[in-house]
Amino acid sequence: MGRSTIRLTMAQAVVRWLCAQMTEIDGQRVPLFAGVFGIFGHGNVTCLSEALEAVQDQLPTWRGQNEQSMALAAIGFAKAKRRRQIMIATSSIGPGALNMVTAAGTAHANRLPVLLIAGDTFTNRLPDPVLQQVEHYGNPTITVNDAFKAVTRYWDRITHPAQIIQSLPQAVGAMLDPADCGPAFLALPQDTQELAFDYPVEFFEERGWTIPRPRPDRKAVAEAVALLKTAKTPLIIAGGGVRYSGAEEAVAKFAAERGIPVVETIAGKGGLTHYHPVHAGPIGIIGSTSANALAAEADVILAIGTRLQDFTTGSWTAFSRGARFIAINAARFDALKHRALSVVGDALECVGDLDFGLGAWKAPAGHLPHAKALFADWDKLLDDHQTPTNAPIPTYAQVVNVVNNAAGEKDTLIAAAGGIPGEVAKGWRVKAPNSFDLEFGFSCMGYEIAAGWGCAMAQSGPGGLGGTPIVMLGDGTYMMMNSDIYSTVLSGHKMIVVVCDNGGYAVISRLQQFKGVPGFNNLLKDCRIADRQNPLHVDFAKHAEAMGAAARKCDSLADLEAALDWAKGNDRTTVISIVTDAYSWVPGDADWDVGVPEVSDRDSVRQARDSQIAIRARQRVGV
Repeated sequence: MGRSTIRLTMAQAVVRWLCAQMTEIDGQRVPLFAGVFGIFGHGNVTCLSEALEAVQDQLPTWRGQNEQSMALAAIGFAKAKRRRQIMIATSSIGPGALNMVTAAGTAHANRLPVLLIAGDTFTNRLPDPVLQQVEHYGNPTITVNDAFKAVTRYWDRITHPAQIIQSLPQAVGAMLDPADCGPAFLALPQDTQELAFDYPVEFFEERGWTIPRPRPDRKAVAEAVALLKTAKTPLIIAGGGVRYSGAEEAVAKFAAERGIPVVETIAGKGGLTHYHPVHAGPIGIIGSTSANALAAEADVILAIGTRLQDFTTGSWTAFSRGARFIAINAARFDALKHRALSVVGDALECVGDLDFGLGAWKAPAGHLPHAKALFADWDKLLDDHQTPTNAPIPTYAQVVNVVNNAAGEKDTLIAAAGGIPGEVAKGWRVKAPNSFDLEFGFSCMGYEIAAGWGCAMAQSGPGGLGGTPIVMLGDGTYMMMNSDIYSTVLSGHKMIVVVCDNGGYAVISRLQQFKGVPGFNNLLKDCRIADRQNPLHVDFAKHAEAMGAAARKCDSLADLEAALDWAKGNDRTTVISIVTDAYSWVPGDADWDVGVPEVSDRDSVRQARDSQIAIRARQRVGV
């Protein structure tokens, strides 16, 4: 009996296979790939677009304005769906492909899935050099697509149509693996896309994918149980892995029954609501006084689903040298950091096994009430900073409070870079689980508006909260990437964008001056411009209106409150701008290790250098 085959071009086969992949979210069977973001050029328009056009009702294609922002939108979608559903971003060869590299780095650093597909040069090399080809004299196999190798979890170049039979399942496997999760990349040479091949019919049969939940080693769990039972001041650090595992409720229940306070990493914020009985605030450099005080006191730290980034650990100054770590993580690489007792496995499974092993053990009775008292003090400090004053220009904290109060329970806050992250990490009071997205694994300027588009797409269907994305960003980030305001108006995906105009890169200027350097090339007034006394400011409301958005410029907190109420009633993306103080910040009390010149003519720099050396003396090194 002969093999049943179907003759398709490689590009057609890729698309048909993608359409056949399914997954399950909240008990509903849905496509694993929800759609495609695409800008077509000569490297993908003649073959890949032909295939996508034929299935546009099954696998919708959305056109963005920039390849980087499209891929960032795909990342925002994946994050909103908690890695359970994936978007695709495709570009032509050359500059279009390279525009996606930054987004790939963002997905890689944040352990988020996105499938990136770029056109490539000709495998036969007959027409070389083709348009937008970069030639390497000593190695003709290299194209710009090789740049993705540094920022992807899976990379392949398809040089024969049959190769996708092996490659596509591997790409999906990497994206859905909780340990290896990240972006996958496929380079599709133009002449290979057009080639036909007799593919086995079975290759295109519908397939259901599930995200695995690896169980931990029993011995590792037993050792973790034994160590935790010695704790007098234990602390749980909940990272993004808790949210992606769907372990929020299990961790909260475990913490409540054992009397252990929970603090959050930046990626973990939003797993618990602000006033949850075990929540003690965000930890680290842009964290709370409550969480950082608990970190300094902790004798055993249970780190769940976190890679322990410097902003979490205060560059490893936040904990005592004698503190012991238990690291629960799906990735062995992250679980092994800083000589932690490693428990490798899914967060939900590991916490369940740990809970069973602990039996009746609980932390000392006064520990959790002590943590909540510290948190209450922190909450009062937030109130003090967020309360409106008679100052003519509002602070970030005050603006955040107004936006927070206006946000619906299911609305998602999105931020990424500049001065906003520190203020929302500290001051945003989460109302519902998984309604907070602060991209700080890569802190990618330009993520915010693009991610808002992806998040808006993710609000409907299984796994969607059903609310409206609220994007907060500074003027500097807005100027870097804003074109997807237009994309959302075109596609009908509403979001609310709040632009805090502080006259430049204010938070970097703050760091610069804190380390002894005068303000230079960050705030507009410190840049080489025509008129430093009267820097030209962008009218963000007019700019957004030109892209079809509704928009308002606010002159006060009262204006902002009214504008947000108006925005919630609008039927399309709304942009609100407000001038914000460049010099007032909610305080943080964790250290950060950054480079400070060893020699300098400035007394201020030399003093900053001495302070930096003191910080490094407090680091946990080798423990």
